[in-house]
Parts: sequence; C-alpha cells; structure tokens
Amino acid sequence: MPRTPAENDRIRRATTEHILATALSLFCEKGYHSTSIEEIAKQAEISKGLLYHYFKSKEDVLAALVDSRINDVLVVMNAAKTKSTPAKQIRHIAEGALDDVQRQMEVFRFYLNLFTQPKLDPVVAKYSQKLMDEQARQFEVQTEMFKKLGVQNPRQRSLYFSSTLQGIMLMYSTYPKNFPLDAVKAQVIAEFCTDS
Repeated sequence: MPRTPAENDRIRRATTEHILATALSLFCEKGYHSTSIEEIAKQAEISKGLLYHYFKSKEDVLAALVDSRINDVLVVMNAAKTKSTPAKQIRHIAEGALDDVQRQMEVFRFYLNLFTQPKLDPVVAKYSQKLMDEQARQFEVQTEMFKKLGVQNPRQRSLYFSSTLQGIMLMYSTYPKNFPLDAVKAQVIAEFCTDS
C-alpha cells in the first residue's frame, strides 16, 4: 500500500530533523569547517545522496540550523509577549533561556562559538550576522518590556539583564556539575522580575 501524503510529510520532517540534529552534534564536537557532509551522512546512517536530497550543501545545513535557532528565540519571545505583566514577560525570557541551556548546553556553546568566529570567514560570518541581527531585534522588544516595567534607564537595564543571562549560560555550560543553576535562576528572577 503506497504511503499517504501525510505519511510522506511526516517522514520528510523526521529525516530533516535527524540530519540537523546529527550535524549540530558534529559541529559542536568538531566545528563547522572540520565536519564534512560525508561525516554527517555516516553519523546519521543515511547515504550521502539522500542527505543531498534534503540539503544542497553543508552551508545549507548550517543555514537551517541558524533558522531553527532563530525560531527557538522567537518562540520564547512571542510567548513572553503574551504574559499579563512586564515582570512576567521578563521572567519568561529568563526561565526560557536558562532552561534551554540546561537542556542543551552544547548547542549554546556552538552558537556562542559561531558568534565569536572571525568575520573574515565569509560563510560563518554571514550566519553569525543573521543571528546577531535577530538578537538585536529581540533586544528592542525586551527593552520595551523593561520600559513598561517602569525602571530607570530601561535600555541599560535590558542590557544588564541580557549580559547576566549570557554570563550565567556561559558559566553553566562550562561548569555544569558545579554550577548552582536553580539557585542562580531564582536570584535572577528576584532581581529582574518584580514590578517596580
């Protein structure tokens, strides 16, 4: 019995996700340039031809990963915007970021690495810039939340909040066994997520 279009779509989505998860794992372990399409296909246990059916190149794989990361950020930010008060919105951002790094610290390290790559690398720089542009847009949304919260100098407060989260995420991803993430998360919430 032939597969239905819905079943074909499900298989295509599952295969795409499997390829991306495999590539991300290899990129985290070896770096983007040190990972080949052949390695991704072998690790994913598919033929190179099938991989090329889904992605034209390794750069296309990176582009899809960056788009996925941007989507993850948008999901958290859009959900935050639905919360009833600015304090709850900011709390949602903090919890989303810190829960995310706890679930997938290697992913955080990979994207941090992508941000810090030399701008002379034209492939990586293009995607690093795309991530930074989206972060800048979301920073403005976050700053509006602090403005509505009524804090003095909302832009500076938003910058301090983002810097605090990034520092916590870096420390946790570097020292996961010794870092008291839950306690630090509670401290962040107490400091940033109360109504003025």
